[in-house]
Parts: sequence; C-alpha cells; structure tokens
Amino acid sequence: MTIEFPYETPPAEGEAIEVAEGVLWMRLPLPMKLDHVNVYALKDKDGWCIVDTGVHTKRCERIWQKLMAGPLDGKPINRVVVTHHHPDHVGMAGWFQREHEAELWTTRTAWLFSRMLTLDEQKVWPDETIAFYRKAGMAEEVLQKRLADRPYNFADVVYPMPLGFRRIKQGDVLELADRHWDVHIGNGHSPEHATLWSRDDGLVISGDQIIPGISSNIGVYVTEPDADPLADWLEACERLKIIARDDHFVLPGHKLPFTGLPARMTQLIENHHGALLRLLDHLDHPCTAGDCFMPLFKRSLGEAEYGLALVESVAHLNHLHQQGKVSRNQNGSGAWEWQRIGNKT
Repeated sequence: MTIEFPYETPPAEGEAIEVAEGVLWMRLPLPMKLDHVNVYALKDKDGWCIVDTGVHTKRCERIWQKLMAGPLDGKPINRVVVTHHHPDHVGMAGWFQREHEAELWTTRTAWLFSRMLTLDEQKVWPDETIAFYRKAGMAEEVLQKRLADRPYNFADVVYPMPLGFRRIKQGDVLELADRHWDVHIGNGHSPEHATLWSRDDGLVISGDQIIPGISSNIGVYVTEPDADPLADWLEACERLKIIARDDHFVLPGHKLPFTGLPARMTQLIENHHGALLRLLDHLDHPCTAGDCFMPLFKRSLGEAEYGLALVESVAHLNHLHQQGKVSRNQNGSGAWEWQRIGNKT
C-alpha cells in the first residue's frame, strides 16, 4: 500500500480538526525552518488529555488559551502526555502542570532530560562543546559565528519543569479517549521516545519516531560523543515495522497524518542504509564529519541546517566506526578524520 494523506490542509492557528471521534489535531508554530509541531487532544469524560505541547513562548500561550476556550470547550486539561524531551514537544508541559494543574505522563528518560536541561543554563559556550565541534570538523567561520552569540539554552523555550510526573514505559496500556493505547518505545531520535497505538481503531500517535516525508534527525552530541543512536533508530524501526498495518492511521509530530505505515517504515530503514553506503564510498580518503554532508543528504545545506547536519554526520560515522568499517584519527587541527577500512567490493 502506498502512503496517503487523508487531510490536504492542516488546522489553522487556534483551530482544530477532529481526525477521529474524541481526537483533535492542532498545530503550533516553531521559530525554525520546520515551522510547526502537531499536537493532539484526547477527550476524556472529565476533560482532555493533551499529547505534546509546543515550545514555550508568549505566542504559544495565547494560542493554547484560544484552543482551550474554543475547540476544547473550556473543559479542563487533566493530563499531558509528552512523547519525548525535545523542546517543541515538552516546552509547555510545565506550564500546564503549574498553571492548569495537569498531570504529566512521560517516560522516565524524557522527564530526566527535560528537568536536567531546563536547569542547565549556560551564559557562555562550555569548553567541552567547543572541543566537540572542533573534533567534528565544524567549519571555522561557522564556529566563530556561534561563539560570538549567546549559547542556545533549553530553558529559552521550555517552561520550568515542576517536580513530579507519572512514568509510562514499554508494555503499558493507557486508557484515553475511550480507547486502549499500547505504549511502544522508540529510540535514536531521542532516548525512550513514547509512541501510542490504539487497540480499538488503529490510530497511532507517533511523535517524531515516525514522520512522513522527512527523516527525524539522528544526532550525536557533546554529552555522549561516542554514542551510536543510529543503531538504536534502526532497531526501533525494525521492531515497529513488525506491528505496522496498512489500516493504521498515523498522527505524527510534524507534517500531515497518513496511512500506509508499513511502506513508511520501509522507507525510514532504507533511507539510512542507503546513506551509510554512500558515506562509506565517500570515505576512500580521510574526511571530517563536516566533509560528509553531500553523500549523506545529497544536497547542499544552508546555515540554518548546518548544526543538525553535523551531529547527524557524526552519528553515521560513529555507526560505521563501531561496525569496524572505518577508522578515525585526529588531524593537525584536532578534528577526527574518518576513512574506510579495506577496499571497495
């Protein structure tokens, strides 16, 4: 079955589309090239459960107030489910907890990361981060431009996280919107990413673990520079592909809801295997992570995309290195240079 999109147009700002009985689809703006995040409201007998929240800005506060007064009928938001810890998904969770007394449901890792990162404010760039960028081969002009600006802080767009949450984990069954939802955990894009699979009507709330049209960023960061998140991503995709059905209706964190989930899972897996093959062919001579954008992404990238591209390049190189397919050595500038081991076959 091919991938199909039942809705051609997303909901307008402050409005909602009912995509299934008791399930509303809404959108919030993001200040980046990917300019939106999808959020969902599940109707309960005594109010609403919100799945993901958008970033915390005054604009998003106003939009949520409009949504609560309008499509949500002024009924209370009792629960907030956060699929993963990235700011566009967790940013308003603390606001709902503190201002609206909602209970937060998420995975333990997502909560720990969110809580830690909101408390870890940096006024200047940490030496470890600068060293990581240099080892990755970040272009010097890009690095110097970054160093001239204040570092990005998680707390810039994430409301403070109060103490306390309810943990969800693999194998849990959540009762929301008159449905039973199986929790299946993904990884790679973020650690312990929750997805929700309805037993009753085939709805899947996928967050960023499964998105149509684009592949979620798989990145390595200074906090764990030798990590292999691509292995985690591929394992999760293979595992979720087994339970994917053509009649599943997927509600993703970005882009449009879709059907044809088995085909999309195959695309997500093949996308990275193809990228790894192109990258390996490129590494007949030593290259830094910053030299590998073209074989990985097959196009030139702009300044706005550079940072995410660099950490994804490191992720693919780490994967090949841990498979024993490439070697790495530091050059005279301190950057890692990667090269294929052995000849092409």
